[in-house]
Amino acid sequence: MSDRLKFGYFTLSDNSIGYGARRRDPGELIREVVDQAIAAEGMGYHSAWVPEHHFGLFGVLPTPAQALTYVAAKTSRLKLAAATVVLPCNQPLRAAEEWALLDLLSNGRAIFSAGRGYDEREYKGFEIPFAESRTRFDEELLIVRKAWTEENFTFHGQHHTIPDPVTVIPKPVQKPHPPVYVACFSEPTMRMAAEQGFHIIFAPFAASMTFGSLAEAVKKFKDLARDAGHPDSKAMCSYFTCIADTPEEKRAAQERLLYYLTNFIPAVPQDPEKTPPHIRYFVEIADRVKHMRPQDLGERSIVTGTVNEVIEQFEHVEAAGIEEVICYFNFGLLPHNETLHQMERLSQQVMPHFSSIREPVPVG
Repeated sequence: MSDRLKFGYFTLSDNSIGYGARRRDPGELIREVVDQAIAAEGMGYHSAWVPEHHFGLFGVLPTPAQALTYVAAKTSRLKLAAATVVLPCNQPLRAAEEWALLDLLSNGRAIFSAGRGYDEREYKGFEIPFAESRTRFDEELLIVRKAWTEENFTFHGQHHTIPDPVTVIPKPVQKPHPPVYVACFSEPTMRMAAEQGFHIIFAPFAASMTFGSLAEAVKKFKDLARDAGHPDSKAMCSYFTCIADTPEEKRAAQERLLYYLTNFIPAVPQDPEKTPPHIRYFVEIADRVKHMRPQDLGERSIVTGTVNEVIEQFEHVEAAGIEEVICYFNFGLLPHNETLHQMERLSQQVMPHFSSIREPVPVG
């Protein structure tokens, strides 16, 4: 039996202002995240995905390409990705240069994942109008691809003009360019990704709200991509993940996730009157979270339970058409050692079920 569902390591380095006295030292948390990403390779994970968050409002890691260059030097096989580059808060030519350089130094292991983000506070810090996130993102993603694949090019768009021919150096090792994933919460983003031949990454909770279910979201994307002439476009998703041996441990994981989500709310728009239409779905997400109880957090939000239950839930993810799932272990201030333990358990007790090795290995 060949490999099926792939697994990656994922974190947003959450350290919300709402955590109060429990907040971590940002530098220490970044070191731990980098150590976890490096450890993921030895555990058999396919990829590591680290965030872009600014000003310590929610997450603490601001420059994913820089962190991943360090990870690249300590690994040899692991794919290296951001989750995700907040493209409107970056200069697109500079982003193209940074990720081409990461691809070069890692010998072709970079994955470029980009999104619009959701935190207006970050946009304000960079003096970027939040209301322009949709049009800026679409335009800038095309500039990045153009920079990787063309020489002496110009560009004339709504937000950016490159009047004199430029060539971005170095070019990526991967041809024509590294895989491009678009973080998707809405149908316009999905349509843009499908039409341009980009891959897609879903948050299952948001996908279920917007499209009915993760499976329906994947089907809609793949249908759109195929109709646009891109039958090989891939879909992946992220999942909060915690193996729990008892009902009490499962409840504790759900409570930790609700704590995380409650403290995530300040990062997203909540006022429908002041929220641009293209991101108004965040208002509904925020409203739902405010009325949630821990036991409400099920398969649409978190993969948790016994080893067999976790395997069954990931089988549902695979059946939905997902090629790779990236697992968020350290949400809600899970300590470093416990995060590594959860990573190890998933590696030894769950991942073999989705490969040619079917016998799970016990972990203490």
